[in-house]
Amino acid sequence: MVWGCFGGSKVGDLYRVKGILKKEGYDSILQRHAIPCGRRLIGANFLLQQDNDPKHSSKLCNNYLGKKCKIDEEVTHKAWLNRSNILFAGTDKWSLDRRVSLVNSNTSDFSIQIERVEVADEGLYTCSFQASNKPRIAHVFLIVQVPARIVNISQDVSVNEGGNVYLFCLAVGRPEPTVTWKENKYGLMSEGEFLDITEIKRHQAEEFECITNNGVTQPDIRKVKVTVNYPPMITDVKNMPAQLGKTAILRCEAMAVPTASFEWYRDDRSDNTLRIKNEKTRSLLLFTNVTDKHFGNYTCFASNRLGASNASMLLFRESLESFSPPFCPLFCPVLLPQEVDVALLSPPVSH
Repeated sequence: MVWGCFGGSKVGDLYRVKGILKKEGYDSILQRHAIPCGRRLIGANFLLQQDNDPKHSSKLCNNYLGKKCKIDEEVTHKAWLNRSNILFAGTDKWSLDRRVSLVNSNTSDFSIQIERVEVADEGLYTCSFQASNKPRIAHVFLIVQVPARIVNISQDVSVNEGGNVYLFCLAVGRPEPTVTWKENKYGLMSEGEFLDITEIKRHQAEEFECITNNGVTQPDIRKVKVTVNYPPMITDVKNMPAQLGKTAILRCEAMAVPTASFEWYRDDRSDNTLRIKNEKTRSLLLFTNVTDKHFGNYTCFASNRLGASNASMLLFRESLESFSPPFCPLFCPVLLPQEVDVALLSPPVSH
């Protein structure tokens, strides 16, 4: 009779198969085990059930998996086979594979092991023995699992705003892995190897994660960076008051990818005497000692390879009307610039 058992294993494990021999009513079984690649898995044993009590055993172990076949009478011949290839005939090794070895060979335990399991090791293994001139056979089917792994993925992408983006992520593994794309910024998920983004916007520029998993080991994760290019857009422009002899700053901020280059113009003309400080996303026009000739209209010009933007702002003389004298509850003099008469504040006269 045939009996089934299903389990799991990965490439590179050690796989040990035991045949424990017992008497009557145990003719043939078939069991399945899946083991991970590249590890040591010990103790895949056979256990033959009586014909009048058929049972299907099922077990999945990461480090130890055992199935047994038993017989309590003298065994005259015994052998391990992989498909039609003899691995061991008794204690004589027929296999040329150094990874295959005999663990036990006695009247009750006939076990082999396979180190560093490979995909090619998958298949049917047979424990065959002769007892009381009657052949007995037990089978185990080894299923080799391979961790999910990304083998090919899109390179980082640079695209102009409004363009289309096509990303791919190819993965292998056994069982067949799932592939998921994840947007980190918004947490959006997309199933499948391919991710298409049409008419991409600047706010969609980010890293996209490809996640593949088949439950054998931890998911494999790779990232693709998507850069969205767009022309400069000036966002921070203000007219600024200034006092004679003081310092003043005109600011021009522009968002752009690639980063914008800045230029300043005075009354629509280039002025090489201007002191300019450029930072990553903004440019500063600096005045350390304001004079009358500094007052006027200035234009900020921001550009990159996709386009340009400009904005004008005014540096003007600060009005004296903006001056606020301190509050004095009683009598106190207030000092103002020479252009303004001195004002005295006195308490009201009571009658």
